[in-house]
Amino acid sequence: MSSDEQLTYDDVAPDASAMIESMRAYGYTLATAIADLIDNSIAAGCTTVWLDSWWSGDKSWISITDDGQGMSEEELRNAMRLGSRNPRDEREPSDLGRFGLGLKTASLSQCRRLTVFTRAEDGDAHVRRWDLDHLARSDVRGWQLLKTRHPESIASLERFESLDNGTTVLWEELDRIVHDASVDDERLRSHFLKSIDDVEQHLAMVFHRYLDRPRNRLRINVNGHEVAAWDPFATRHPATTTTPSEMVRLPDHAQPIAVKGYVLPHKDKLGPEGHKEASGPGGWNAQQGFYLYRNERLIVAGSWLGLGGRRPWTKEEHYKLARIQLDIPNSMDHLWHLDVKKSHATPPPQIRERLRGLAQKVRQDARGVFAHRGRYGARTKRKELQRPWQPGKRSGCVVYRIDRKHPVVAAVLKDSKERRPLVEAMLRVLEETVPVQQIWLDAAEHPEGAAPPFHGASSSARRRVVVTAYDAVRRNLDLSHDEAVARLTSCEEFADDEVLAILSTLATHPVQ
Repeated sequence: MSSDEQLTYDDVAPDASAMIESMRAYGYTLATAIADLIDNSIAAGCTTVWLDSWWSGDKSWISITDDGQGMSEEELRNAMRLGSRNPRDEREPSDLGRFGLGLKTASLSQCRRLTVFTRAEDGDAHVRRWDLDHLARSDVRGWQLLKTRHPESIASLERFESLDNGTTVLWEELDRIVHDASVDDERLRSHFLKSIDDVEQHLAMVFHRYLDRPRNRLRINVNGHEVAAWDPFATRHPATTTTPSEMVRLPDHAQPIAVKGYVLPHKDKLGPEGHKEASGPGGWNAQQGFYLYRNERLIVAGSWLGLGGRRPWTKEEHYKLARIQLDIPNSMDHLWHLDVKKSHATPPPQIRERLRGLAQKVRQDARGVFAHRGRYGARTKRKELQRPWQPGKRSGCVVYRIDRKHPVVAAVLKDSKERRPLVEAMLRVLEETVPVQQIWLDAAEHPEGAAPPFHGASSSARRRVVVTAYDAVRRNLDLSHDEAVARLTSCEEFADDEVLAILSTLATHPVQ
């Protein structure tokens, strides 16, 4: 095209009302939308964020206030502009934004009236409002960003007015959360309150590294309640195991990606409360996988990121203890295909195999802990715990055999003498009728319902089993006391402190 060529064109600016109505369908949830706003608060240097909600039927409202640096009038006007920044622009390493859309798309995905109040230090307060009902009026043309709050607004600004500097984002006309609701609609009121509870759990997870910092800690307050960090890796529990931190580098990129694997404790070591706490917002199976962070902000929580070879890994019960921390710099957003909501990412092809290999080790360790009820790796000087049931294959199908070398089974077989064929026949019947399908069905429907050995049995009943097994092993396998104890405690069902205490009382126990 020559430099002196005259271009002819039409200026086809989008219709404001139609454009914004279309942008409401980005797929935000209430929790992800609020998290997006808190990103802006963190970027503004805040120390505290307050989330306040008020139920009043159709007049219900939600506000997010921070004590950050606030904005000038010009900065506020630009912040309310759709597409206020180019995603390709270079940003500060600590910047949590990218598209310049989050404030608007996140807010308007949940409400029809978005009002922002802001005050910079030693400055005046400024207000701007996007009102979708105003834009939809037939006599309104263009993109009219209003300069006042709505005259019928009942939302409280007491928190904002108490701050020397900061910003409040106010959502009204919450048509995606409450619609055509009266103040007395108890069903919708309960739904509204439950939604806020879900938001608190989400924020505890997404910003847990900010909430748990020893210095410069972020505080998030939801309706007067301070949010406590939820650590997906249970790093403070002594039974949590880790892999060494790995640095993975992309070609022609100076900053590395940090990867660290965690295998969480088996529920037997966590206890009921600890097990519930560690399960996370989505439950144990949903929380397994990679946790992708950008500048310590959680982007993806519990995903195998499409890894796994020909058939991508799925979330399975026996890998639920595996969680992997993955830290990327914000300069890699485009390489990971981060979406506007900051809730989805895809690993660059150059490192997929490396990540798969690192994850495979964590998955294997997690499966070992799950299968051995938390005792995997705990006894470095002993062989792996012995189990009476052994999986195998026959004619291409999985079968389960009773291990004849298990000390109690071996003792019974040796003691059976002429009745051994009958005992073998009984064992074979048990092996041929293992209800595998029923076990899998029960495990799928009640993944946390599997009981450990002797769960619920009385101490006296368990003692009878231990003493009987001890006598049989010593007598029929011709073992000393120490040898018998070692053989029994190498078995899964006898490998705990209670059994060891019982066995210690039998040192002088006569063999019958």
